[in-house]
Amino acid sequence: MRIGVLAGEASGDILGSRVLAALKSRYDEVIVEGIGGPLLQAQGLDSLFPMERLSVMGFVEPLKRLPELLRIRAAVYRHFRDNPPDLFLGIDSPDFNLRLEKKLRRAGVTTAHLVSPSVWAWRRGRIGKIKRSVDLMLCLFPFETAIYQQHGIPVSFVGHPLADEIAERVDQAAARADLGLAPDGKLLALLPGSRGSEVRMLAPVFLQVADILWQRDRRLSFVIPAANDLRRSELMRLLQEYPQLPVTLLSGQSREAMAAADAILLASGTATLEAALLKRPMVVAYRMAALSWFLLSRMLKTEHVALPNVLAGKALVPELLQGAATPAAMVSALLPLLGVEAEATAA
Repeated sequence: MRIGVLAGEASGDILGSRVLAALKSRYDEVIVEGIGGPLLQAQGLDSLFPMERLSVMGFVEPLKRLPELLRIRAAVYRHFRDNPPDLFLGIDSPDFNLRLEKKLRRAGVTTAHLVSPSVWAWRRGRIGKIKRSVDLMLCLFPFETAIYQQHGIPVSFVGHPLADEIAERVDQAAARADLGLAPDGKLLALLPGSRGSEVRMLAPVFLQVADILWQRDRRLSFVIPAANDLRRSELMRLLQEYPQLPVTLLSGQSREAMAAADAILLASGTATLEAALLKRPMVVAYRMAALSWFLLSRMLKTEHVALPNVLAGKALVPELLQGAATPAAMVSALLPLLGVEAEATAA
């Protein structure tokens, strides 16, 4: 079996690696080409381009790299047009993958897409494009299937692998020991995202929040898992401004960091679902370029964006978005989660 796979970011790399592992357990020979990160490559993916070159978020940000993104997509299309796989699987990254899937489908390649675009939340007009692009949509959440069924698009609810991977009871002490962290004291995990744009927007603010909290209670310490080597280098540069902060910078190990923590400050995304399954209190924050937010906020059809809140249909965890994502607001939301007195805390 020969499969084409394209994942544009860390969460897609994780999901794709699970899919390939399952396929390899069923088929004697699975040849995989496309684009993916270290986890997909560990499952045998021959990556045509570095995944990091596709990792971009928002409306304005992709425009800055549009020529490069178009060149990569054209090259991937030509590769699979000339060497058709038995199946092409696009994982998330809908703005990149759906157009590629549409062209490949026209060329006779069977296409599937894993992770439904958030058509239930915004840009519902995409449903027609999806119908022309995919032979099968694979959804992670049960409520997502209805809109595809209504439009005659083959769809299957496959569930989220995190539900099977995370134990009912998580041993915080063991997680701290595995990471070499102190067994006592309050620990805050900071997860500013895996994309470069996310780290640039959120990491400076997250570190400012950490500094404010530490000035209030010197018993606090912090842990930051870097998604990859590039993010680690960026975070190390930012940390030079806070030499006094007791911060442990990890390479990967985001789940372990969250399991070890007493509370989590993190970017909106899949990690919020992981934090919920780990039963850790969290504050969700997100910032993007002003124009991107202006456009997005006018297209949103849901009250919430954090996955725990979306799935529950109500505000289970604090969401601080764009202008509301200030150091003062984050500090105020985190104080009760960490058991730190609120008085005398400044923004």
